[in-house]
Amino acid sequence: MNFADLGIDADIVEALASKGITSPFPIQEQAIPVALTGQDIIGQAKTGTGKTFGFGLPLIQSLGLDPAPGARALVVVPTRELALQVAEDLTLAVSNRSTMVAAIYGGKSYESQVEQIDAGAQIIVGTPGRLIDLSKQHKLNLSNISFMVLDEADEMLDLGFLPDVERLFAYTPPTRQTLLFSATMPGAIVTMARKYQNRPMHIRANEPDEGHTKADIKQFVYRVHSLDKDEMVGRILQAEGRGKTVIFAKTKRQASKVSEELIDRGFNACALHGDMSQEAREKSMAAFRSGKKEILVATEVAARGIDVDDVTHVINYTIPEDEKAYLHRVGRTGRAGRLGVAVTFVDWEDMTRWKNIDQALEFGNPEPVETYSSSKNLYEDLGIPAGTKGRVQATKRPDGWKPGDDEKPRNGSGGRGGSGRGGQGRGGSGREGSANSGRAGGHAGAKHDGGGRDRQQSRSEQPSESHGGGEHARPTGERNRQRRRTRGGSGSGSAPQA
Repeated sequence: MNFADLGIDADIVEALASKGITSPFPIQEQAIPVALTGQDIIGQAKTGTGKTFGFGLPLIQSLGLDPAPGARALVVVPTRELALQVAEDLTLAVSNRSTMVAAIYGGKSYESQVEQIDAGAQIIVGTPGRLIDLSKQHKLNLSNISFMVLDEADEMLDLGFLPDVERLFAYTPPTRQTLLFSATMPGAIVTMARKYQNRPMHIRANEPDEGHTKADIKQFVYRVHSLDKDEMVGRILQAEGRGKTVIFAKTKRQASKVSEELIDRGFNACALHGDMSQEAREKSMAAFRSGKKEILVATEVAARGIDVDDVTHVINYTIPEDEKAYLHRVGRTGRAGRLGVAVTFVDWEDMTRWKNIDQALEFGNPEPVETYSSSKNLYEDLGIPAGTKGRVQATKRPDGWKPGDDEKPRNGSGGRGGSGRGGQGRGGSGREGSANSGRAGGHAGAKHDGGGRDRQQSRSEQPSESHGGGEHARPTGERNRQRRRTRGGSGSGSAPQA
């Protein structure tokens, strides 16, 4: 069966064929004919099974060959990366039509996105926050929307976007055709569907006995030691047949550190997390998709946006929060009918959480085998050549480097703008000081000599004065008393008044 057999117009079929997309997936076979009739749909299928074209092709065809300028179709997605990916797929499908697609999401300036809207883009793909902002500013008119799609609805729920989504529904006409797609179907999603859809048809692409995860993903779970993770990852990345790989970290900081560690070990890696600018995130994704970078270390926020067909391995550096997050993570591999490998590391302190995930997904593996980077089962399970080590190049870090050194100040400074405790006060230049510190010590440290010697001069070096028939060291407090007199605003020597 091909897309033409499903009723898709020839120009769209030709556009897809130009990129080698000729055969529909199960969710597409079931959803496209129904959507072409104008029926509302609840589509449930595992991530990576082709839902985008399942709703995208009927959407494009419903607008006609030459639609009038202005927003006519709205696709709402939870993340920026997914907005870009869906917009890219739809742009491919409309390449033989005058239809325009605009991606509207946060993290970038309004101007360029408003320009796309003003140019007459008929298909708007965006995240809830930015869509609402532009609507409030009267930059985006949603009153003519005839076709609306809510993609990854369960993730919208998890991220707390449900009120925003309901507001977007209110901005659109009630006569619109509405399609809702999700990998899982929580009760809140079903309630929303009943509220905003008109007698929707529920389409489920997977077989009831197929299991929670896709059959074409091999899954391995290991109980590991946190200090051995980097070495294990380095060895897994040298497994036979390993292609593009996504590594999921728990925090932004962890994603950055793991990425830096892999680069030091000689691997072609990049990071993707929320502390990066939108431009940097887009560059990372573009490099990963094009193959310039073959390893992407990402946080959970990127899980929904990574839609790259040729990802062969997913590594959970830390276990996800729950079974739904697990499904979405491992769903980055085994996409579009390809085989994939998912590896999950379970720390000792995360065993309880893993047992809950294992029970929910019915894996039957509540106690993962204890595994180290040198364990025989790791090599056998993943096809790692014997003798492989976790590094493909010598480290570029200095001798004596220890974990955490990368986060220390690179100039070795110890004081407030200085370089050590015993140096030039606040502007000194080292623990033992430097003879050439000069003005770098600042005149704020006038009590200290230029060589960073002890804070107090010896009595023999202190200035002296003569009175009472002998020579005595000048009291060190005299200067401070004089300062207090001056600050008090009186030259007579009287103490400052309270």
